[in-house]
Amino acid sequence: MDSKHKAQSNKSKAKKALRKEEREKNDRQWKLVEEANKLSDPLASFVSFQKFEKDGMKFDLRCIKYDDLIKDVFQWTFDLTKANMLEMYEASWGWSDKEKMKEMCDDRMWYLIAFDLDRPVAFCSFRFDLDFGEPVVYCYEIQLAKSVQNKGLGTFMMQILQLVAMKNGMHKVVATVLDCNEQSRKFFMEKLRYTVDDTNLSDECYTIVSKPVKK
Repeated sequence: MDSKHKAQSNKSKAKKALRKEEREKNDRQWKLVEEANKLSDPLASFVSFQKFEKDGMKFDLRCIKYDDLIKDVFQWTFDLTKANMLEMYEASWGWSDKEKMKEMCDDRMWYLIAFDLDRPVAFCSFRFDLDFGEPVVYCYEIQLAKSVQNKGLGTFMMQILQLVAMKNGMHKVVATVLDCNEQSRKFFMEKLRYTVDDTNLSDECYTIVSKPVKK
């Protein structure tokens, strides 16, 4: 084999090796996501985060998969999301009861819910997923009833997502923030110190933000 053909052969072998390495890496990442989705309760390992107490408030936190949610509690999550977000959705990408319900009913969706006795007052919906090749916790919604906003509960719930991501080998927590939602932008980017994610697209009505998980 002359030097030219040998160089081409070596280049071809290198490409095959790289493709194999990428496939194996992707398989490992998917396995992490699949194992996380088999959990019965992602919050079980964090006993001290199952309660939130501050300034006389006492809430119990539970992490429940969509399929195990009581119908009335799920309806509450949908109604709260619509009440809090309808105007901002209509000012950006539009609101559809059907499409939002479809997203929230995904059987891979987890609901981290804060209860005042048996009354839900706040929730965070999230999924373990592979996002552009990286295993992540993707936060779809964090919604609080007006009576419990600005009291530290939202920050506490997002801390739980970071812990859950770390425990299960995820690389980061990701969220989508509507550009018209100034309160949410300040919450994620100023208070929680999320930054614009590498996957963010320009010229959209939203910004994808993320925070890496501490190793």
